[in-house]
Amino acid sequence: MEDVLDLYARPDDPAEPVVCFDETSKQLVADVTPPQAAAPGRPARYDYEYQRNGTRNLFLWCEPLRGRRHVTVTEHRCQADVAAQLQALVDEHYPTARRIHLVWDHLNVHSPAVLYTVFPPEEAKRIADRLQVHYTPKHGSWLNQAEIEFAILTQQCLDRRIPDAPTLEREVAAWERDRNERRVTIQWLFNVHAARTKLASLYPVKSPVADH
Repeated sequence: MEDVLDLYARPDDPAEPVVCFDETSKQLVADVTPPQAAAPGRPARYDYEYQRNGTRNLFLWCEPLRGRRHVTVTEHRCQADVAAQLQALVDEHYPTARRIHLVWDHLNVHSPAVLYTVFPPEEAKRIADRLQVHYTPKHGSWLNQAEIEFAILTQQCLDRRIPDAPTLEREVAAWERDRNERRVTIQWLFNVHAARTKLASLYPVKSPVADH
């Protein structure tokens, strides 16, 4: 935990950006009966019946200090998808960074090892050498600031019926573009001192030393 909190306390360094990464899924749901638009004195109406159109995975990374984020909609969330995200992070989004500090949780596909299952060893090592991974503690994924971005994305964009993948991609892209243009940052206030004070029960308790 303190490794991640120390990382968040560092000043902004474009050569070594701090990037938080996470993913979630979205159920695609279409209306069977067209909704009725709002009218004076009457709210919009939606029929309870709907049609399921499968799910899509959303990968999200954000750079909290610089107000950058990117969301990719994929059909699956497998090793190849994660490896592709890491390659894009290194080559497309941060091509000049010396090292990318990557924060993510302990999901089974969250490991630079996935690179070696997809790419030749030389390419896998090239990508892995540009990444320094910082894991949030088990049961402490809330320390990943990407979860804050996902909560905002859900509230502002995803908390409604979205019928298909093209609509999802279009809506997510519009949300991303708006926040990036406004350079919305995250003000993270929880630090090591607060952790030692408020989460003291999570720290190991030293056994009393017996007198000899």
